[in-house]
Amino acid sequence: MPPTLKDVAERAGVSRAAVSRTFTDGASVSLKMRRKVEKAATELGYCPNALASSLTTGRTKLIGLVSNNFHNPIFLEVFDLFTRGLQDRGLRPLLVNLSDETDPAHSIRMLRQYSVDGVVVASSTLPPGFAKSFRDAGVPVVHSFGRYASSPEVHVVGIDNVECGRMAARELVRRGYRNVAFLGGPELATSTQDRLRGFVEELAHHPEIAVRHSFAEAYSFNAGRREMLKRLADRPAEAYFCGDDVLSIGALSAITGSGLTVPGDIGLIGLNDMEMAGWENINLTTIRQPISSIIESSIELIVSMLEKPDRYPEARLFPCRVIERGTLRPVAG
Repeated sequence: MPPTLKDVAERAGVSRAAVSRTFTDGASVSLKMRRKVEKAATELGYCPNALASSLTTGRTKLIGLVSNNFHNPIFLEVFDLFTRGLQDRGLRPLLVNLSDETDPAHSIRMLRQYSVDGVVVASSTLPPGFAKSFRDAGVPVVHSFGRYASSPEVHVVGIDNVECGRMAARELVRRGYRNVAFLGGPELATSTQDRLRGFVEELAHHPEIAVRHSFAEAYSFNAGRREMLKRLADRPAEAYFCGDDVLSIGALSAITGSGLTVPGDIGLIGLNDMEMAGWENINLTTIRQPISSIIESSIELIVSMLEKPDRYPEARLFPCRVIERGTLRPVAG
């Protein structure tokens, strides 16, 4: 049988309450007592029972990590950083897959069954109202990769997607393209809308450049490939700003599979700078989203809300930059 709290108390010659306080965050216990209890626990190989501790403290240390885009490889990186970051702070992530779920009420009920202490919504496609539903239910929440608002209703951490659209447009103008297009993700996704808006607004200053747009059904390789094949069946643009890297990689596959070259026949610029974008056979020019900084800031906010759940909501934006590789033609001259 594994050693119990009672066994540790007897070995250390202290009360069970003293052992419990020693392994309870924030509980008052003297240094002498702590050392005595920890020594006994080490000798016995005792590990505190997290579930029993949650009954005492009212805290489970569970953080719901909610997303809906599991088919996008970028989220392997996102989940890796989130889970390690939470665990480093003594918290436990509870992953929730919303790929076929749009009703926040179901997620709230499920997460309440596990008595999570807080929730991180990690998605650029879910509407702002989704995260707000958790707040309205009294659950501390942070919307990571969410849509910026000057007066947010929940904590939001991410990038200015409108500005990213402008950045992509400026890059295509700088390289002399005169017929360009936006190939976005789902049309109703806020990230798609904002990236298209910035792209179109910037190119409005260049009436000599033809602009068009289309949408893929998802932020995925297959959706990007299918949509680009449709564009190739008609007269394709000279260059495309794709809504994210995985769409770009799907578009790249369609272009090269059709006997054309990138950037010789068609140029591509993506967004995110996921690990695959730098692979030699992809070599994608893209706009880097500082994913690790966004995740670190999101974790900082959710941790702070565990102590101050009524903390006033704030929006944190991180700057992006163009990473030049090999899918756009060089700047002339």
